[in-house]
Amino acid sequence: MNHKTVTIFGSAIPKPGSEEYETAYLLGKQLAKIGFNICSGGFQGIMDAVSKGAIEEGKSATGITIDIFNSHTSKYLTNQIKCNTLFERIDNLIKFGDAFVILPGGTGTLLELSAVLELINKNVIDKKPIVCLGKMWKIIIDIIDERMKFEKKNSGLVKCYNSIEETVDYIKYAINNN
Repeated sequence: MNHKTVTIFGSAIPKPGSEEYETAYLLGKQLAKIGFNICSGGFQGIMDAVSKGAIEEGKSATGITIDIFNSHTSKYLTNQIKCNTLFERIDNLIKFGDAFVILPGGTGTLLELSAVLELINKNVIDKKPIVCLGKMWKIIIDIIDERMKFEKKNSGLVKCYNSIEETVDYIKYAINNN
């Protein structure tokens, strides 16, 4: 059985019952069903939802947290790693991930996605599967890819899908064929 970890980035805002929360919950559940552990920022919203899905399927849910947000940690975490700075937190979120899924979010999520892309493009970390789930990030990814092609850097690093099934299938395929 797989013991790899998928790091999920996304908003702390969605509440249980909302479409974004329920999508994240199902994503966590589906990834766990095929053997993946989950890592997230460890707070509420999307982070809470993916953690809930993972532990319901018997996998671990690691939260990488920091005190500056004055937020409540998810009650579904099986492991919590407390960080002192935002950049230590982002570093750990990336370090624990064998793959990354980006769900809807704001500037924090954009920062996390940008950090992953920058570290890969600077050859600081190995290429890893990256998926944006949903329509939100497609325009941004297209613009970034255009620029990366112009700069003769890695483009096409991020796959964009509109369904949980496509996302899970790609992560499974990419991890197993790396």
